[in-house]
Order: sequence, then C-alpha cells, then structure tokens
Amino acid sequence: MTLKFFNILQKESATVSPSRPIHIIGAGLAGCEAALQLAKRNFQVFLYDHKPEHCSPAHHSKTLAEIVCSNSFGSVNTEESASASGLLKEEMKLLDCELLKIARAVAVPAGKALAVDREAFTQKVTETVKANPNIHFICQNVTDIPDDAWVLIATGPMTSPELAESIAKRLKRDQLYFFDAAAPIITKDSIDFNIAFFQDRYNAGAEGKTEDMGSYINCPLEKPDYEALVEILLNGEKTELKTFEKESACFFESCMPVEVMAGRGPQTLRFGPMKPVGITNPKTGRWPYAVVQLRQDNAEGTLYNMVGFQTNLKWGTQKQMIQMIPGLAEANVVRYGVMHRNTYIHSPEVLQPTLQLKEHPHILFAGQLTGTEGYTESVATGMFAALNIARLCQGQDAVIPPGESMLGALLRYITRPEAIHHSFQPINSNWGILPELPEGSFPRKNKKARNLLYVQRSLAAVQRWQSEVLK
Repeated sequence: MTLKFFNILQKESATVSPSRPIHIIGAGLAGCEAALQLAKRNFQVFLYDHKPEHCSPAHHSKTLAEIVCSNSFGSVNTEESASASGLLKEEMKLLDCELLKIARAVAVPAGKALAVDREAFTQKVTETVKANPNIHFICQNVTDIPDDAWVLIATGPMTSPELAESIAKRLKRDQLYFFDAAAPIITKDSIDFNIAFFQDRYNAGAEGKTEDMGSYINCPLEKPDYEALVEILLNGEKTELKTFEKESACFFESCMPVEVMAGRGPQTLRFGPMKPVGITNPKTGRWPYAVVQLRQDNAEGTLYNMVGFQTNLKWGTQKQMIQMIPGLAEANVVRYGVMHRNTYIHSPEVLQPTLQLKEHPHILFAGQLTGTEGYTESVATGMFAALNIARLCQGQDAVIPPGESMLGALLRYITRPEAIHHSFQPINSNWGILPELPEGSFPRKNKKARNLLYVQRSLAAVQRWQSEVLK
C-alpha cells in the first residue's frame, strides 16, 4: 500500500514523541546504520521501507539491509599492508559504526577481506533495528517528501519510481536513474611516462612529459596495437544486463559503450575517441596511428579517466584491455567501467559535503543515492548523515570530516564544485581521492609504504577531529 509521506508524518509525530522525530526513508545499509546511530542518541526515529510487503527486482529477502551482489565489505588493513576500503573501515570503527560491529560478529573466513554470512547479517540487523524502542519501523512505499521535518533519504539504486519522481521534482531534474556507461579511472602515478605524455591537440611539445604541455595524458598506439585493442573490444566477454535494466535503459548523456562504437567498423574509433589528429608523439616526432587520451578526474590531479572508454566489458577483460595500451601496462584501476541501471542524484550540483541538500537543508541523502559505490561506503554515509542530523537537531552546526580522512575525501569528491554542469559518475573509496603526501615522505614507487603513511595520517586526523570538533 502506498501512502503520502506527509500524512504519515502528521499522524506519527503527534502520537509518539513530544520532540520532533527524524524520518528515514529506506531501510538498507545506509538507512539502518543511520537509524541505529540516532536511536542510541535518544532520538525518535521513523524508518520507512516497502519491505516485507514488496521487494524490488534486485532483492530477494524480506529482511532489512539486504546485501545482494557480494558478501564482502572489502579489504581490512594489517600492519604490513593497507587498502583504501580498510582505511575507511578503521575510521568507521573510531566513529562507533553499528553495522560494522554486526558484520564482524557474523564474519566468515575471507583472507584479508571482511566477508559475512549474508543471511545472518541481514537477520541480525533486522532484529536489532526492530527491537530498538527508539526506532519505529513502518512498512510503506513513501512517495512524497515534506517541508516540515528532518528527512534522510537512503533508498539506494532501486528507489521506487514514485519516490524517484518526487525527488527529481524537488531537485528540478528530469530523471534520477541512468543507464550508466562509465569509463575506467586510473591513478596518475601508475602511468608510464616513458611512453605516455601530456599534450593537447596541435600543441607539439619537444618533451611533452609535464602538465605544462597540456591537459590530456596521451597513450600512443601504432597499427598493431590498435588492431589488437579493437579485437578485444569486439570479442571480449561482456556483462549481461538484468531484465529490469534492459526494460528501463536510458543512456546517461547518450554515452555509447566503446565496444559498440568499435562494432560499427574497424576505423570508427580512429575517427572518434582515439583520433590521433594533432597529437605529436615526442618520441617519433609524428602523429601516432591512434591515441588513448586520459582526462583529469579530480582537483588534485591524482586520478585520470579514459576518454570515451565507457564500457560493458567484464572487469577481467577490461584489465587485459587496459594493460595492452602503451603506457598503461602497470595501470592501477580504481574504478572499472560499468554499464547498468543506477539511481543517484547529481551530488556536486545539489548536495553539500554535510550530505544536506543545498536548497533544502532539512533533507539529507545517504548511501548509493549520493554517488558513492560499495557496501562500506553506504554504511559510512548513513553513519555520517546521522551524526549531522543529530547535531542539527541539537542546534549545532553540521560538520565535515577532515580532508585527509578517507570519509572526508569521499564526501568532498562526490560534492566537488568542478563537477557542476559536467558528467558525474559514482565512485568508491580509493587512494587517488586523498590529498597527496609531502614529496619525499616515502620511497618512490613504494606503494606499501605510501599507503601505510596515508593510514597513519588519516587516523590521526580523525582522532583530532573527534577530540576538537565532536567533543
């Protein structure tokens, strides 16, 4: 049964709590974490979800916080090695994340990853949420957003069409879901500049190895390189779309997967995204047969995306394809290309780093709707959104985690001003979004040492933030 959210608000707010309650739409990972965070701070929380009466095409269980694609929350850090996902989890532990505690309680052996028993995890979260006296679970398909209450929207990539339409109207956008065809993103420090070079078209530099020569990184291909690349694009294994994705396909800004372009003819890419015209290889003094260009993806210049290489190839095939490209043999891919239905807001245009809407600061977003990817990231944004709602309800200012932290860097990345009026694609935690370490602070090319220094700097910053700002 579908009800207007405003009617629920009027009824429940008047009967349960003399204080102003908080309303969370969506009982997935982000929504459940936010509800538990607010409940332990003695706020009255109304948590809305259409489960168990109705499940989306991607869900199967009637329990809350269902995990559907994998049972892994990503890597965990050790004294010898560190990962970006592991760092985020360490920060969440410092901030007393509730779902992380449950995940560890139902963990299964998975080497250096935190993997869980799916059924045990979702069952434990459901029991914990529904047993909390400060959380009032309401099984409803919310379709309207009020102007007179604190609201957190955390409905994830399978947001109902009715609510998606309501959100789109509120944000003055035609649609919220897109048929994503996103290009891979690579860390700059993994590119071989003995082969690749900086240069804009018709800007022929003598050396061409520094940013001064242009905005694009160019990877030159000769004819055999190009033909081998086209071959793998045409014959590489591709991800099969789900039925509901095929039925709702809507290409984001009409992005065309690179393998589809390659299928239009063997020379198509040379007259499209791999056009070599005006690009002079400083090694040969002439234009290459074709060129793969990479464009800066973040303000710090640590991440670069492959121009025109949005793709539906499976990740293993993508890795093989990328490493075939001259200059990218050792490429560190922080996000592979994806092509699927996704629901998210254009956060740089509408969202503050506090997760509040710019024009409607009483409405916050969390989870994949914000443009973050991954289970850990969803939980983290739910935790952080709850922290800010609690502060705002108590008359305090909303806060932003330090930029040196993985959570702070992630929030700044998805709301970065340079992406306003431009394409915006979701991302997960990765080293490339962190501010770079001081020059000479670790041995060049020693990524293990670099990553451990990132962890030390981040955790120290979070601890200072806790004691100085969150006290």
